[in-house]
Amino acid sequence: MLSKLRPLLLALPCLLLSGLAIAEPRTLIFSHVVSEDTPKGKMALMFKSMIERRLGDQFQIEIYPNTELMDDDEAVTAIAEGRIHFAAPSLSKFQNYTNRLMVYDLPFLFADMDAVERFQGSAQGQALLTHMSTDGILGLSYLHNGLKQLTANRDFSQPDDLAGLRFRIIASEVLQKQFELLDAEPVPMAFSQVYQALANNDIQGQENTWSNIYSQAFYEHQPYMMQSNHGVLDYMVITNADFWNSLTDEQLQEFIFAMEMSVKYGNAVALAKNQNDRAALSSMGDVTLLEPTSVQLAQWQTAMKPLWQEYEPLIGAAVIEAALEANQVP
Repeated sequence: MLSKLRPLLLALPCLLLSGLAIAEPRTLIFSHVVSEDTPKGKMALMFKSMIERRLGDQFQIEIYPNTELMDDDEAVTAIAEGRIHFAAPSLSKFQNYTNRLMVYDLPFLFADMDAVERFQGSAQGQALLTHMSTDGILGLSYLHNGLKQLTANRDFSQPDDLAGLRFRIIASEVLQKQFELLDAEPVPMAFSQVYQALANNDIQGQENTWSNIYSQAFYEHQPYMMQSNHGVLDYMVITNADFWNSLTDEQLQEFIFAMEMSVKYGNAVALAKNQNDRAALSSMGDVTLLEPTSVQLAQWQTAMKPLWQEYEPLIGAAVIEAALEANQVP
């Protein structure tokens, strides 16, 4: 009998090792470009924690922050090609795949962040998440950074006050034309280079959220700020469409729930940080913070509105109309 069992006993370790190999959890890559102590970084960490707590025997998530793996431009392509599984690029990074997301770059289109959220929750806003899926890019949710404010090294209140200044922008066709309308010079530049460029006077102005202005100490060289709320600096959390469609129903439910909870947390952190940082900036004695009247805002909107008409054929009239409707408080 022992002689008959010997082959089975000898094979048992191999069978056990094979079973262990099969049970090894799959590694998923989440790449982003900021620190883990930011709203986006905290959102990614919470997502990882939730997935590994519920599906840790099946999936492990490796997060690469601070551009350790790749920048946002490469991340969009890597998602489309299935080389990584999650990323959260800014909404201006998808121009190689769609023109519709340019709606978020149109200046003075949204009245406030509540209007942005109403639009993002609308049929048109939700459709923007999924319409790149044929290219392999599936949007899962919008993640907030906040509304952008204008800052400069000299006092300003009217649109023509910015003429002649060099303004740093994210590489975006719409943002370039935004400053050209003001007779200012747009300068595409990486975020990491902005502080030194301001210090060297290579640029004299920039646009950013309160949290970025404060955390990067841009106020040291930008003492004049307008609460313009003229544009949206948000992200889209994306995944590879084939990977997402390969999940079982049970796995999909867990991923959807983890993403929903993590994004809610990240957005809450972003809102609180912007509010706190705006308050800190307004209390600085050497910072002049202009809160424009409705008449002044209308002047800025009139100066920028030609871009709405220019980009309507690319973005789509229905998308822009939905954004304008979102400004109406229910």
